[in-house]
Amino acid sequence: MACRSRRPEHSGPPELFYDQNEARKYVRNSRMIDIQTKMTGRALELLCLPEGQPCYLLDIGCGSGLSGDYLSEEGHYWVGIDISPAMLDAALDRDTEGDLLLGDMGQGIPFRPGSFDGCISISAVQWLCNANRKSDIPAKRLYCFFSSLYSALVQGARAVLQLYPENSEQLELITTQATRAGFTGGVVVDYPNSAKAKKFYLCLFSGPSTFLPKGLTENQDAKQATESPFTNERVPYKRARRSVVRKSREWVLEKKERRRRQGKEVRPDTQYTGRKRKPRF
Repeated sequence: MACRSRRPEHSGPPELFYDQNEARKYVRNSRMIDIQTKMTGRALELLCLPEGQPCYLLDIGCGSGLSGDYLSEEGHYWVGIDISPAMLDAALDRDTEGDLLLGDMGQGIPFRPGSFDGCISISAVQWLCNANRKSDIPAKRLYCFFSSLYSALVQGARAVLQLYPENSEQLELITTQATRAGFTGGVVVDYPNSAKAKKFYLCLFSGPSTFLPKGLTENQDAKQATESPFTNERVPYKRARRSVVRKSREWVLEKKERRRRQGKEVRPDTQYTGRKRKPRF
């Protein structure tokens, strides 16, 4: 787990820590983008959603919309909630597909019961374990979050929350409040023997408890790395997508195809698609 002196939660409230400078890193830093995308892919894998069926998902701590972009590319609809105005502004500037909401997850998830088919969260839940005001009680804020999340999910749906617990006591606090709220499930740990690659995923079930997925190991990762040039088509696609100019014909065609995969009604492609209109006099 991370060193205590380097944890961002100890520097102040998240809405202050994730300012414009921090938001800029999530837009321009290729390493952070790559890590965020990989963790989102793993969280989506652990959700075990129906194959080829668009789902309505909640992204808690959506930030600049990197995880949401991955969900859109997989053909899903999503709504993101975040406490940082600067991060949401960055998401709007990036023209993300999902709907965005400014809110504090510690005060509850403000959606109707049974609204979502699943939920993901990347590096957000551990912030609830810190009291930034005298009135903040971590256990109560965690319970408020989990109980409202349980209500917002359809019966039998899953929530996969990637987090960085500071210690075993903090992880126990989080899982205890999730259980109190009605969830079953457990913690999946990827690469448990690696200091840098180790990742915690809290897999929660809003219905009867099913099998808990197994965590990845270094041996599995090496096998995947060997096979990825031949089996994984996402890598070259992501690389090519970075060079696509916004509002260009290629960008428009790509966006229309993504909307078709989501089941939306899209006008057919023609020779005029993406063409800029001449100014009228």
